[in-house]
Amino acid sequence: MAGGWAMLPILICSAVALAIVLERCWTLRRSSVLPPGLGEEVRNWARSGQLDPNHLSTLANGSPLGELLASALAVRNRPRELIKERIEDTGRHVVHRMERYLNTLGTIALIGPLLGLLGTVIGLIRMFMEVMRGGVGDPMKMAGGIGEALICTATGLIVAIPAYVLHRYFRSKVAGYCVEMEKQATELLDELTVNQTAPAPRTRAPRVTTESSAS
Repeated sequence: MAGGWAMLPILICSAVALAIVLERCWTLRRSSVLPPGLGEEVRNWARSGQLDPNHLSTLANGSPLGELLASALAVRNRPRELIKERIEDTGRHVVHRMERYLNTLGTIALIGPLLGLLGTVIGLIRMFMEVMRGGVGDPMKMAGGIGEALICTATGLIVAIPAYVLHRYFRSKVAGYCVEMEKQATELLDELTVNQTAPAPRTRAPRVTTESSAS
């Protein structure tokens, strides 16, 4: 109440930022994005050939890593370049979903101090307009008015600083997940294409010796 109407958008931003942080903390759990042992399990499936559409659908819906590996298994009989292209296309969609709402969190971190500064400036303008109409009056009241105006700036910083830190944290977390997912996808790609890239055995032509020719 002391900060005036400019506190309302700051409080709304803080509620939105809190909701995004809680949602991203739950969604970006390591066990949810990179289930332990999934990469090795999928490579074993590829070796044994125990793959069917329902199996792939369950794998794709289970986790982001599973979706990436399932996209490679869906085109496992294609050339290596086509499998790699499918993995890259799916990877872009997976990363986009993992970064969902992070731009909004970054925007809140940017505009939080600006909203606080706006509220402070408006409060100071209102206070000086009252001074112009009624004179300086009690200096203690004037100092109190300045303090109340600065509440907006303090609140904006309180919202913006954690939002910025968590925005950077989630960005780095997604980047780390991308590196590990790329590693798992590359290992599966090698497993699927090892037979395609293996050179055919060369047969040696029989040597014709002088003795056999003479006989």
